[in-house]
Amino acid sequence: MDIRLKLNGEEQDLAVGVGETLLEALRRHGYVGAKHGCEDGSCGACTVLLDGKAVHACVLLAAQADRRNVTTIEGIGTRERLHRLQSAFVEAGAVQCGYCTPAMILAAWALLEENPHPNEAEVREALEGVLCRCTGYVKPVEAVLCVAR
Repeated sequence: MDIRLKLNGEEQDLAVGVGETLLEALRRHGYVGAKHGCEDGSCGACTVLLDGKAVHACVLLAAQADRRNVTTIEGIGTRERLHRLQSAFVEAGAVQCGYCTPAMILAAWALLEENPHPNEAEVREALEGVLCRCTGYVKPVEAVLCVAR
């Protein structure tokens, strides 16, 4: 089946399987920033933005993204020109192994779009859907608060 979506700001048609998840479809089409983790929505490594909201792509069928806006980490900045949120994560040392970093950045992006000046508790709540085994969340929270300032 074919779906049409706005992916990282560009209209695209994707051929997807009937039961294929959005995560599987994105990775098959070269968008590898969303990671495989739990495959049941509990770790958040697969987080993308769907119409501006952070969602777990491993539990969302690709067909559910038809005619919607999907943003992956590949749509946030480039290696040559990082988005200020990405730069803040690097500067704060909030990247550690990097596996959850794309998901954390997208969760933070969604928060800052909705609330440009969150407090620490709001940042922690926004990031709680992304499991991180390395950083302990202190540095990612600091990075988001730095951007919010």
